[in-house]
Amino acid sequence: MIVFNKMACIAPGKMASALGHAHEIAAYVKSTYGADVEVLLPIGGNPQRVAWSVRYKDLAAYEVVNTKLREDKHYWEMVSKNSDNFLPGSVRDSFWRVI
Repeated sequence: MIVFNKMACIAPGKMASALGHAHEIAAYVKSTYGADVEVLLPIGGNPQRVAWSVRYKDLAAYEVVNTKLREDKHYWEMVSKNSDNFLPGSVRDSFWRVI
């Protein structure tokens, strides 16, 4: 099992709109690609962050969804429309293996 996480820092004063966007993205990815995306907020550290987390059977399953997302015009329109909710350069991706 592979866990993919994408984290971004929220711009000052944008918490409500950033969280709305985070849930919109999660719902779209789930309804379009069947990936069960969770929206996460930190308990400690910098509170101005949000993360999306998805579990995949393996890296091949991740790659199927990721390839489709890279070519999904509607997805990128949603991301572009809401980019002002996040600090530029703050998006970080990570992969974790469930053991």
